[in-house]
Amino acid sequence: MISAAIIGANGYTGFELMRLLAAHPGAEVRMAASRSLAGTRVADTYPTLYGAYGDMTYSEVDLESAAACDIVFACLPHGESAEICGRLIDMGAKVIDLSADYRYDDISLYETTYKKTHPRKDLAAEAVYGMPEHYRREIAGARLIGNPGCYVTASVLALRPLTAAGVIAGPVIVDAKSGVSGAGRKADIAYNANELLGSFKAYSVSTHRHTTEIEEKTGAVVTFAPHLLPIKRGILATIYCTLAPGKTEADAVAAYGIYNNEPFVHFTGNALPEIKWAAGSNCCYIGEKFEEKTNRLIIVSCIDNLIKGASGQAVQNMNVMFGLPETEGLPLVGFHL
Repeated sequence: MISAAIIGANGYTGFELMRLLAAHPGAEVRMAASRSLAGTRVADTYPTLYGAYGDMTYSEVDLESAAACDIVFACLPHGESAEICGRLIDMGAKVIDLSADYRYDDISLYETTYKKTHPRKDLAAEAVYGMPEHYRREIAGARLIGNPGCYVTASVLALRPLTAAGVIAGPVIVDAKSGVSGAGRKADIAYNANELLGSFKAYSVSTHRHTTEIEEKTGAVVTFAPHLLPIKRGILATIYCTLAPGKTEADAVAAYGIYNNEPFVHFTGNALPEIKWAAGSNCCYIGEKFEEKTNRLIIVSCIDNLIKGASGQAVQNMNVMFGLPETEGLPLVGFHL
């Protein structure tokens, strides 16, 4: 049985990890740490966890105890995570970091994007990007994983096959919409129901910090326009790209063949996916349409932002790291309702 520690367990990604790991036959949560809620009962924050965790309480952030577990999930803010994960690695732990601190190959790009000096450039150079569909072999032998976030997962899974095969050329537009849980568990008037319900808005258009990560992992030049949906969970990214000279829609369809044997990525052809297909699952659904008059390929990619876009992908990475079946403990079917 794999023992897991979660640091920052009181947030939504921490909750999803605890929920998923409660149903995992080969892993258990040994520590759920929270600086703000230490000593309080987990079920007082998330009553749905009572059936699995009973009177378990959030612990203080004790790195030595965390490092004694087989795997540590770090659900901490960008910038704070790098140092703590570094200390855990120095203690001999295996770590999956759900922040952006260990996602970039180009550390200077990270520092420019997040306006922070990276404290552990040595580990950043070693860390493996946690997208099993494209880095499975590297993840299997890694001790530090930079787990991708939700917008990036939906975008990279959709775009990377096309850029790798040379099917598209020129700049790409990623027009993405997220449920409000993507903003995290915090009290902010912008995420109040009265501000959200009955509205729909774009934010951080062309300046969102995930733009550089999408560009680095796909090689595309990207205009990124994120939007906030008045729903709890889910990502729908509509991606507009131009076919390269001599390439056809059939070439794009063939490029997605790399996912034919992937348990969590499903290419749906001309059937464009919806958020409800993916919400509640660890799956990504990708569909496409070709617009002949503009020579433009229009791709729709859907995931659950908290599962495939965060905690589910983290569990998937853990499974790969420990040689378990990759689907172990992960939902293949969404809620639909």
